[in-house]
Amino acid sequence: MRHRDIKSLAELNLEISRLKNEYEIKEVQLKADTKSYIKQFSPLNLIKDFLNPQSLFKLDEKTNLSGSIMSMILPLLLNKTVFRGSGFLTKGLAALVSGKIGKSLDAESLTGIFNSVKSIFTSKKKKAETSFVDYGIPPDSETY
Repeated sequence: MRHRDIKSLAELNLEISRLKNEYEIKEVQLKADTKSYIKQFSPLNLIKDFLNPQSLFKLDEKTNLSGSIMSMILPLLLNKTVFRGSGFLTKGLAALVSGKIGKSLDAESLTGIFNSVKSIFTSKKKKAETSFVDYGIPPDSETY
């Protein structure tokens, strides 16, 4: 806070007008900043920013949306299925470990895991369908 030595009525009126002008400038700046802040965090702007295909997988190098979701869902899923009859300590440890593992997962690793599991099941179906092996001998050959 600045203290000015005001010695006359003219200096007082000059200081009052200066303070009013400063107040009005700060008011205009505050309104503009508030509008830009509200616009930045409006629901429509958030939808545009965070729900496009690139940002759905990773917002930046530190934040990873799929990893955050997996760190919340994976402990719940494991506690409801694998560790159903386990005790409190086992479920707690499983939740901690699976939460850490879930954070490290990103969209690329999830699609890789999904594709590897999918390839296991599709390779079994192909082996069952290809029980007849064709050696390239034509049917009208004498050795057939």
